[in-house]
Amino acid sequence: MTQHTAPSGNGRRQTYTITELRREFDVTARTLRFYEDKGLLDPARDGQTRLYSYRDRARLKLIMLGKRVGFSLTDIKEILDLYNLKDGQCTQMRVSLEKGREKISELENQKRHIEEAITDLSRTCEIIEGMLKEREAS
Repeated sequence: MTQHTAPSGNGRRQTYTITELRREFDVTARTLRFYEDKGLLDPARDGQTRLYSYRDRARLKLIMLGKRVGFSLTDIKEILDLYNLKDGQCTQMRVSLEKGREKISELENQKRHIEEAITDLSRTCEIIEGMLKEREAS
């Protein structure tokens, strides 16, 4: 096992390569570098090699979750950056809860609009189908 993959005293790996995280999270190396440029990840360097910490890996996991539910990278960064306030993550949890509730409301609104669009389109398809049957029967 190479030095960069050795587990720490608590059994967690200390660092991960870009290739390892890319494979684990099914993202491109370019994506990881982009997140680094945006200040979301902060890998150490060993020459040209990026070495991502356990913290970076945890942050990447939260980034992917946030993206999946529709948070912007700005929102995700704001939440992640609150981790270091030394208040037992209370501020981070409050902001996460507020943003989460806002996103739920937004998604429910989108869902309602999608359901309305599906209903409208289904009716239109039924009308067209009926018109086609009439014309084909004559």
